[in-house]
Amino acid sequence: MSLGKYDPWIEAEIHRLKQELKLPSVQKIPDTTFVQSKNLDDVLKQLNSLVGMQKLKNEISTLINRIKIEKLRQEKGLPKVSVTLHSVFSGPPGTGKTTVARLMGQIYKHLGILSKGHLIETDRSGLVAAYVGQTAIKVDKLVESALDGVLFIDEAYALKPENLNNDFGQEAIDTLLKRMEDYRDRLVVIVAGYGEEMSRFINANPGLKSRFNKYYDFEDYKPDELFSIFQLNCQQNHFDLEPEAKFVLLDKLNKLYTNRDKTFGNGRLIRNIFEETIDRQANRLAALSRISKEMMMKISQNDIP
Repeated sequence: MSLGKYDPWIEAEIHRLKQELKLPSVQKIPDTTFVQSKNLDDVLKQLNSLVGMQKLKNEISTLINRIKIEKLRQEKGLPKVSVTLHSVFSGPPGTGKTTVARLMGQIYKHLGILSKGHLIETDRSGLVAAYVGQTAIKVDKLVESALDGVLFIDEAYALKPENLNNDFGQEAIDTLLKRMEDYRDRLVVIVAGYGEEMSRFINANPGLKSRFNKYYDFEDYKPDELFSIFQLNCQQNHFDLEPEAKFVLLDKLNKLYTNRDKTFGNGRLIRNIFEETIDRQANRLAALSRISKEMMMKISQNDIP
């Protein structure tokens, strides 16, 4: 049987050998490593385990302290000072916005702000209908599913396209703002997207600007942070980078970061590189007559795409 090109037999044979040697199969890398938390400390451990984001982590810590002190103020009979929870997550794709939004929901749950703290994720397609009168219905259904939790709207700026007035996105915005007021004690909304577009989106509507005044910035991962994410993926799947492979990967990540543009994928980029690396390793190993457990755990420089 020729193994010069991809053959379905390759993947099946590698899987059989891994089962035989009791080596875990490669897991598809998820968008997050989020797990349901038991308490606030558990959530904070998950948050602090994320690569980078130190400024963001400090800002969330400040918000938590603010909420705690506000609760103490109310217990002592002091006037209530409102705390803004609706937020804008600004930054490029693949920088952990959805992951942090999930964690924020759990933080609010353990602080007693939300009873469930779950996350409902959507975008323009989930809010805007194609016919008159249907958009409000879609928004209402989504809001109902998110009650007592967080409604996360990715690429929210698409609800108000630039230089386009006759669009059902405005109906979605108007309905959402009303529901945010109706359920102000049961719903937290987080809107996310590229920084420049999100500023235009928020500033284009007085209602949005009055409700979203807490901004969190998500920056591109630096090469060493991207490398750390790749290594975490390796550890989770029982792979080990050979020294030469580390140099090749770091060089690749430095070049990608230096030449990055608006479409730079960050964490998504690393997931793609990792998946392609494992594909290349599988093709290399499948051409051998004997394959050991150690060989299947090693990633060589030639495996790096």
